Amino acid sequence: MYRPLLRSTSSTAARLVNKPVSCVERGLISTITKPHFIVSSSPSQIQQVVCKNVYGGRVTRVTQHSSIFHNQHVRFYSTGADVIKVPSMGDSISEGTIAKIHKKPGDAVKVDEPVLSIETDKVSIDVPAPFSGTIGEILVAEGDTVPVGKEIFSINKGAASSASASKPSSPSKPAAAASSSSSESKPTPPPSSPSTPPPSSTPSPSSAKSTPPPAAETKAPSSSSSAAPTKKPAVGDRSETVVKMTPIRKKIAQRLKTSQNTAAMLTTFQECDMSGLMQLRSQFAEEFQKKHGIKLGFMSCFIKASSAALQDQPIINATIQDDTIVYKNYNDISVAVATPRGLVVPVLRNCESKSMADLERELGELGQRAKKDQIAIEEMAGGTFTISNGGVYGSMMGTPIINPPQSAILGMHGIVKRAVVVQPGDKIEVRPMMYLALTYDHRLIDGREAVTFLKKVREYVED
Repeated sequence: MYRPLLRSTSSTAARLVNKPVSCVERGLISTITKPHFIVSSSPSQIQQVVCKNVYGGRVTRVTQHSSIFHNQHVRFYSTGADVIKVPSMGDSISEGTIAKIHKKPGDAVKVDEPVLSIETDKVSIDVPAPFSGTIGEILVAEGDTVPVGKEIFSINKGAASSASASKPSSPSKPAAAASSSSSESKPTPPPSSPSTPPPSSTPSPSSAKSTPPPAAETKAPSSSSSAAPTKKPAVGDRSETVVKMTPIRKKIAQRLKTSQNTAAMLTTFQECDMSGLMQLRSQFAEEFQKKHGIKLGFMSCFIKASSAALQDQPIINATIQDDTIVYKNYNDISVAVATPRGLVVPVLRNCESKSMADLERELGELGQRAKKDQIAIEEMAGGTFTISNGGVYGSMMGTPIINPPQSAILGMHGIVKRAVVVQPGDKIEVRPMMYLALTYDHRLIDGREAVTFLKKVREYVED
């Protein structure tokens, strides 16, 4: 038995549903294009009825194309199929974008196996199969914006045998999809382009050659932002590639511009002699790793130095809230981490009470999960101060932008050997030096507190 999710206003279209494919003999269905694309014409009531998706030889979805019925869409599923919706992704997240669809209709899936990925302005999540079975229908396309609660795919429970039955029809599916629907055929041409059959689908590549920008625009929603730079343009090529901004990139742009427009940002600098810290690291690195099972890095030292300086200058750790100043009696330090989707800032809680080993362990875990896009929303909320290390990319000096609603951010930079004057004796020596930058909100923090804080960080690191 099959049940409609949306009821049809056309009795003729409704009669097509739950009918065996053999009903073509009765005249209701006039044309069948393999494997499961059925076109019906009824001159009296419906100009054209397109039936997509046949499960077990029965019509399960009807799409009407008629001026009478205003292009209504009716979907039908078997009672054994569960419809999966967009899950809740956090209190402040109401929608997301379909980043990637991992499965196709008819594919067998195991419990907790990702079916598709949804990307938001804060986090990327995989929507898994709630149980083992067969994918019924994918109700969205890559690049679609979907609100929480929207139906995204259906799954038949424990349909291992039907998976094998539906797989033989999948090879012929691209041919039907290519001839019927351009939106459904977009995912299929790219994999088949290296093989010989593509000449049948060459009309779109030929049009793409004549107009390169439109071709890039059509592929943008279904490809990641990193897909565009993979192709190196030929010498003299003046074409353009248009890639859709990801939600997190749009959110980053919005927050950075809001920060510039709101805060009275000013940056102060100090240069830090790293020779003592580098010597300490090389001396105890092996012992530290044996004892704690992790490597000793520079970031944990700067986090501890910043935490001590924040306690000495609490105004750096404060925020403006309406017409009040909120002093935070704890040091939750955000650390900027690069991920495939963009820059995120997970928070290390209560840094004032953690050892360097604890910090290194947390940093290592965050780094591993950031590479896999597994940073949760809760881990990026509530920081009181941010540290950004542009030195890992070779940056010599820069002015970081405050991460609102925080009031300051510390910028670390590359270590460069320079000739400096060393006390006592005013001797000139070559030392590994790093520029430190503190950008602060001048509405709340005066220059005296900012400079004192940065000098404290430098002194703690050098000592």
